[in-house]
Amino acid sequence: MNAPSQQADIVNTKDTKVAVIGLGLIGGSLALELKKRLQWTVLGIDANDSNASKALKLGIVDEIIPFSSLNQADVVVIAIPVNHAPQLAIDVLNMIKEDALVFDVGSTKENICKNVVKHSKRVNFVAVHPIAGTEFSGPEAAIYNLFDGKVNIICDRELSSKVSIEKTLAIFEALKMRTIFMDSAEHDKHIAYVSHLSHISSFMLGKTVLEIEKEEQNIFDMAGSGFESTVRLAKSSPKMWSPIFVGNKKNILTSLDEYIKNLTEFRALIENEETVALQDSMAETNYIKEILEGIKK
Repeated sequence: MNAPSQQADIVNTKDTKVAVIGLGLIGGSLALELKKRLQWTVLGIDANDSNASKALKLGIVDEIIPFSSLNQADVVVIAIPVNHAPQLAIDVLNMIKEDALVFDVGSTKENICKNVVKHSKRVNFVAVHPIAGTEFSGPEAAIYNLFDGKVNIICDRELSSKVSIEKTLAIFEALKMRTIFMDSAEHDKHIAYVSHLSHISSFMLGKTVLEIEKEEQNIFDMAGSGFESTVRLAKSSPKMWSPIFVGNKKNILTSLDEYIKNLTEFRALIENEETVALQDSMAETNYIKEILEGIKK
């Protein structure tokens, strides 16, 4: 979606101060981009003193500030684990100046949207999910160009003010992202299938191989690119992903049930040596290639 021209005001204001709370992969990468592309001053906040120090040393942020200084920020980014984000959003909205924009970047949206819905500054808040990332974590994982060409999702846009939405669109357009809009509950349902389930699958594939194959050298010698790409997400941060799985439990359990059913059926086809049925099952699944190639265009 192309941003209306009036959105340009915020991205062209170089004296803007943005406070990023949570200086890991997403928060740190956002900080790098906002410094580089918009020349904003980035104020960092992190509960982990070591992460805060690393972010400052790496040049990810310009300054580390206490939470009590949040009222000097024009924009606040919440980039912490999703189990803590709903309460922090309330605390942030209590602290900000009247015209500040607040958005979170967590991968579950319904809980945080429900938590802030009655806040007097709800209109200042935008529920955002930039679909981008790697399997790495911490300030060292922050990189440039992480968001280029990716999709950003804004949830429950009708509960945010027009100005807040326009500012957010302008920011993510500057990050070269394409924004779409969704209901927060629908977002969590769909993301359970297309993102959360793939992480669970990767973790469990890694776990299965480690349990069956006791010789690490065999894993090293025999693991091809297929195994490496499939298990890549198993290197992701457990501290980040366990709250996501629990927070989106209802949708994830539904997706897991469907996944287990398909695995059970596939197992039966192998056991019964039903070669044609196996081929048909895999051929039907090949259609996912067309969908993914269409997304990349």
